[in-house]
Amino acid sequence: MSRPPRTSRPLRRATAALASLAALAATGATLATPTYAAEPGPTAYANAVSDSFSDTFADPAVIRGRDGWWYAYATSDPLRAGDAPGAMHMARTRDWSSWEYLGTVFDAGNRPSWATPTAGLWAPDIRYVAGKYVLYFTVTDTTLNPGDDSAIGVATASSPAGPWTPTDAPAVPPRPAPGGGFLWTFDPAGFTDVDGQRYLYFGSYFGGLWATRVSADGLTPVGTATQVAIDNRYEGSFVVRHDDWYYLMGSAANCCAGPTTGYSVFAGRSRSPLGPFVDAEGTSLLTSRVGGTIVLTQNGNRFVGAGHHAVITDAEGRDFIAYHALDRTNPWLTSTFGINRRPMLLDRLDWVDGWPRTRAGAGPSDTPQPAPTLSSGLGITPTDPAAGGFRGMAEGPSDPVAGDTGFVRGTASTTASAPAGPLHVRLDHRGTEPLRVLVGRDPAIKVTLDPKGGRLTAQLDDGTVRSSATALPALPADAWRTLTIEATADGLTAEVTESDLADVAARVEVPGDARPASAPVRLSSSRAVVDNVVVNPAAADAADLAPVPEAGALLEAEEFDSPSLAGFTWVRPNPAVTVSGGSLRWPVEGTDLVGGGNTASVLLHDTPGDGDWIAEAKTTLDLGVNTVRNYQQVGLVAYEDDDDFARLSNVAIWNTRQTEFGRETAADPDAPDGPTSYGGAIIGTSAPTLWLRLAHHRNAAGEHLYRAGTSRDGVSWTWGATWAFAPGTKPRIGLVAHGGASPAVTAEVDHLRFYASTWPSDPGAG
Repeated sequence: MSRPPRTSRPLRRATAALASLAALAATGATLATPTYAAEPGPTAYANAVSDSFSDTFADPAVIRGRDGWWYAYATSDPLRAGDAPGAMHMARTRDWSSWEYLGTVFDAGNRPSWATPTAGLWAPDIRYVAGKYVLYFTVTDTTLNPGDDSAIGVATASSPAGPWTPTDAPAVPPRPAPGGGFLWTFDPAGFTDVDGQRYLYFGSYFGGLWATRVSADGLTPVGTATQVAIDNRYEGSFVVRHDDWYYLMGSAANCCAGPTTGYSVFAGRSRSPLGPFVDAEGTSLLTSRVGGTIVLTQNGNRFVGAGHHAVITDAEGRDFIAYHALDRTNPWLTSTFGINRRPMLLDRLDWVDGWPRTRAGAGPSDTPQPAPTLSSGLGITPTDPAAGGFRGMAEGPSDPVAGDTGFVRGTASTTASAPAGPLHVRLDHRGTEPLRVLVGRDPAIKVTLDPKGGRLTAQLDDGTVRSSATALPALPADAWRTLTIEATADGLTAEVTESDLADVAARVEVPGDARPASAPVRLSSSRAVVDNVVVNPAAADAADLAPVPEAGALLEAEEFDSPSLAGFTWVRPNPAVTVSGGSLRWPVEGTDLVGGGNTASVLLHDTPGDGDWIAEAKTTLDLGVNTVRNYQQVGLVAYEDDDDFARLSNVAIWNTRQTEFGRETAADPDAPDGPTSYGGAIIGTSAPTLWLRLAHHRNAAGEHLYRAGTSRDGVSWTWGATWAFAPGTKPRIGLVAHGGASPAVTAEVDHLRFYASTWPSDPGAG
């Protein structure tokens, strides 16, 4: 379900809002002036959002500063083609269309002293911790050990624009690996829990994902780290808290394979920030047949390799996912097989049935989308402007760091006639003085943010006082915190965060049977300092997942009841393949299709044509668990030739068992006869018996699109990534079983069937 365009909302500048609001009686108290983020310019943006100021902006991290801007940070690749590498980049925006580039985080004079001169500074993560901005980042090589190692660095600043001061030692030092070398200590992500405990997540394929508690200032690890995801599957972790669940999201597959990059984001959830995390099917992220519910994956438009993300929330309570991806038509920043061109993208993140899904599962957009908003749609103003004036009040956002937050006397309120319905309130609060927020009337719910007493409470006085309270973590007196309140038919929820990145430090609820009216909203305090107050109709997530391919009438079936294999043709015949008992039996070959070898056998079948259809194979291959059996697999392949194919396989990848939808094609889209590139995306969870589907569609450009689906029971399907073949190609459908002959094992294919299908509408549209 899409929200209406922002142009249908009555967004007003501060002066217009002030004139329209009702006055309340002055109390003689003082309340810091609520100020407003500027009304967005364009009401829509289009991916890639970083194109106006960069060619690549990889591994993005985003935070909303107290000055009302969104700040974004990226890995230290060259910003533009032809530039020299930088030292991580900074930019800011209010509307996600026009950007101001702010330069690099570090220069040659203030890089971390313990980083080697040639070390990469990668994958920043931005947080606001105890009154300071804290930037975590990867250092790919340190002076602390001979040879290659890696560590997590950290720097602090009083402003999100810097200047940044790195610490004299890593936040997470290099970690020796069993057998020699060092584990990959990459991709940090901070998080603060409801009890104020801080965490740092890090890791990558070599070693897995880990979490450690960190000190109150966010700079030092505390205690022993806990592994939260198996090695050889995830990197780029990011954790959010949503409805009392902790969601660990990570990117899987390859980040940087040019036009065949299949990076995607997956999630598991837990009742604890240390796990264990399981996916929507109950499969652990720590098991060999590793789990993960798809959050973001490519859909067949021009963007591939969508991953390494951050999650932000706008002034209507709508979540967005910022990430990088590659334009498959222009994938290289430098030369072929050089640095990948990975611009930053942004899309809506819907929560459907308790799980985060990018555009309800539709994936990356490549058409204009409604932009995140910073503005207040309903408006809020001090009661008695004549009594206290408007020092610091302006059309645009104030800058609390510069001290231009003013004071007025009295309470503040929205208009009594503001529309009823779901409501979202957001404000920044500083200091120790309590702030009270009343929502609705008859009865109203009072939310009290009381740093002095260390409590966040929500109270409904309807004759039988009902309240909810929780401890509020202590902060320095000059530190900001963010209070958000959502009132819906399901109840009222109030949350306090520091970073406003879904890392909830305190949360209270009043149940939905209270059903408060959504307006007015009134603020009162003796001397609380507040800023960036917004009151808006609350955003609504999509109710259902985006449509996926569905199998219709059976068009053709090969049930393997005849040894003749009539209807099939071979590429490199394998005489060891037999048919018996209604199954094709294929001893797994010590061969492969990837690269220049092209030694694997392929058993091909013609397709039903250029329309929409689904090919399905039921496969059985027991790959065991945990042991290394690289890269034994059985799969279904869309095959043009040995250098142009998309292969969906149940495969052993080191100690894991995964379902890989790999693609090999020309590395340079402008040189189809040049060297090839191979990369893959991950689909569903592996099992000894696995159903595989490839859904076919011909788009308006004449490309053949193939979307992959897997099932462990033949009934419930997980649909994932899509790969495209160029116009003029005529891929056939084939079967393969290769990747390694030891231990000797035989794959079975029970059937190959073709069904009619209807391809969902354009996945890139809004």
